[in-house]
Amino acid sequence: MRRPLGTRLALALALSVLPLALALLAWLALRRFVVRDTSMQPAFRPGDRLVIARWMRPRQGDAVVVRDPERPSTFLVKRVGRLAANNGDLVVQGDNPNVSRDSRHFGPVPRRLLVGRVVYRYLPAERRGWLAPSR
Repeated sequence: MRRPLGTRLALALALSVLPLALALLAWLALRRFVVRDTSMQPAFRPGDRLVIARWMRPRQGDAVVVRDPERPSTFLVKRVGRLAANNGDLVVQGDNPNVSRDSRHFGPVPRRLLVGRVVYRYLPAERRGWLAPSR
């Protein structure tokens, strides 16, 4: 049985708009990030490519990307040491404390500077996979 022209047009329109809508949603909700320094070794190495989920709330032990409070154009990958109870600020630290510039230097990071939680490493291929929090 053939569908009426209006139904076919609606279906064609939905199928053509759906991929665009999904791509826009993914762009708004997910970000890619390249690790630039050694402050998170051994978990992350320079050149690692990460996917950041912007909607996920960080928990203690999660790796996150934040804007540097003293240099807002600089992004940092750090681990959440704890959440400040009163205002939700993040105390962040690097896994490699000898080279890490973190909350020990600039204090808690305001929640508004949180870019998102690291959820996936897609490069290098041999270390590809979903990331669980380190507790």
